[in-house]
Order: sequence, then structure tokens, then C-alpha cells
Amino acid sequence: MELLWFWMVAVMFSIYVVMDGFDFGAGVLHLAVAKTNEERREVLGAIGPFWDGNEVWLLAGGGSLFLAFPKVLASGFSGFYLAMWVVVWCLMLRGISIEFRSHVQDGLWRHFWDATFAGASVLLPVLFGAALGNVLRGVPLDASGFFSVPLWTTFRLGPQPGVLDWYTVLIGVFTLVTVAAHGALFLAWKTEGPVHERSRVLASPLWMGVLLFWMVATGATSVVNPAIFRGLAASPLAWAFTALFVAGLGLVFLGLRRQRFLLAFLGSGAFILGILAASAASLYPVMLKSTLDPAFDLTALNASVGHHGLRTGLVWWLLGFPLAIGYAGFLFRFHRGKVKAAAEGEGY
Repeated sequence: MELLWFWMVAVMFSIYVVMDGFDFGAGVLHLAVAKTNEERREVLGAIGPFWDGNEVWLLAGGGSLFLAFPKVLASGFSGFYLAMWVVVWCLMLRGISIEFRSHVQDGLWRHFWDATFAGASVLLPVLFGAALGNVLRGVPLDASGFFSVPLWTTFRLGPQPGVLDWYTVLIGVFTLVTVAAHGALFLAWKTEGPVHERSRVLASPLWMGVLLFWMVATGATSVVNPAIFRGLAASPLAWAFTALFVAGLGLVFLGLRRQRFLLAFLGSGAFILGILAASAASLYPVMLKSTLDPAFDLTALNASVGHHGLRTGLVWWLLGFPLAIGYAGFLFRFHRGKVKAAAEGEGY
């Protein structure tokens, strides 16, 4: 049962990154691909039906983590308290920027919210990537399951690292480039005219950047936590997910070459889902690694609630998960086709 819940939590967080990743990427790029008010409204119109629904996956993943592995959630929230608040503020600022920018028909007002939207959209992938880097690298977890780290120290690795060091910043930048590339494909698929053309032009160099950062991040991870690659070699699931993200990467470049942006976007989603799931399979059963002593690690086996709670939660999960998937599918079906900027006063 612990194994099942480990994978349910991992899958929901991976889906969140795929789904919210494209609207983060659109936010990162929107000042570059959209130059006029109408073009920026087109970008917002492309992500408008999806962005708030995408964030439900973050809440669902956090709720499932609380239900099944409350010790992991408690340790993570207390240890990364400051970083978590920065994430919450960035999430709020993104939503406020989308909703507020068209309330006042003034250039300065709109430029302010456009810049806020872009800034929050850049910070969030870096912070989420740094969080993943901390999970891969480990944190100074003690015997009580508690740790407390500053935002940064010397940017060096060690038994008492900060949230940010050279490795976690590298993973954060890799995440930023990946979601920007993911967002470029989404905009190339959903828009037309100048926004489509600029997104199409940016997509190829961004994906070359993803490929480069992926190789560098993989090499760095082998230095920081060699056990991950031993776990990869021993896990058939990790090999399967590795094949998924390699195939996804191939689909991205095939779609770009043939100008089939939906195919490339689906390949991008497979790449992100596969690389996160392969990482989870390589780490299992460790959920929060201690840099002080491996005996202090929080794992799916020592940090879960009792079997009664897991079985009861599974019933509700089996009801809610198909509804969330169905709703996401309905949105994409209902809003299929190219998007156009709404008329002034009618939407984003």
C-alpha cells in the first residue's frame, strides 16, 4: 500500500509540472513573444481556460502527501518555510496579474502587471527546480525528522547546505529552460500570427538548451548523489520512464522539424513526466534524504500513516482522480483550435 501511495503522489506532482509548466512557460516568454497589448491578451487567452485548473494538481498532490506521508510534508514545510512563502506569493502574484491587467485601460498599469506576471513566472520554476534539487541532493534531516536551512550559505555542498547551492540552482535553471521550451510549444500550437511565429522561432533554441542542461544536470546528479543511478539500474520502472522521456525528446524534435506543434507539445509533456517519474523510481523508497545520516531518511515505509488510513484515502482518490483527468480533457476539447485575443472589456 505504501508503494502504491508513493506512486500516486509522484504521478500527481508530475502531472502538475506538465500541466502548470506550459502556462509558466507562456508567462516566462510572453514579454518576448507578444509585443502589443492585443498580442499579450492573446497569450493570456491561450492559457486563461487552463491556468487555475492546472494548479489544482498541486493542491491534490499536497493533499495526498498530507494524507499518506504527513511526516514528509511536515518536515518539508518546516525546513523550507521561507522558500514556501516565496512560492505562495509568486503563485498569488501570477493569478492577480492575469486577472488585474485589463481592469484599467492604462498603459502603465498593464506594463506593471505584465512585468509582475513575467517575474513571478520566472521565479516559480527556479524555486520548484531548486526544491527538486534538494530532494535529489538531501537535506540536514536529524533523528527527530526536523531540519532548518537558510535560503543560501556558501553555495557549496556539505552536511549543512542552504536551500540554494550550485547544484540546486543548476536544477532550477534547467527547470526554467524546460518550462520555457514547453510553453513555447504550447503557444506555437495554440496561437497564430506574430505570437505563433515568435514562439516557433524560440522553440528550437530553447529545446537545444534543454538538451544541454539535461546532460549537465545528469552529470552533476551523478556526483551529488550516485545512489540515484544505482537505483535507476536496479528498477525496471525507472528504465521504462527513462525510455518515455527519451522518446518524448525525440517527438519534440520530430514535431519541430515537421512543424507539427501538437505532436511536439505532447512529446514535451512525455519528456517532463518521464524524467520526473524516472527520478522518483530511482529514489524509492526514500522521500526525503538526510545528509547527516542515512538512518534519518524519511521513506515511504517509515513515514506513512497506518494501512486503514491509506485504504480509506484510496477510495476517495479513485473517485477524485478520474474526475480531475476528465475535467482537464474536457477543457482541452472545449477550447480546441487557435485562440484569438478577446475584445476590449471581454476577458483577459
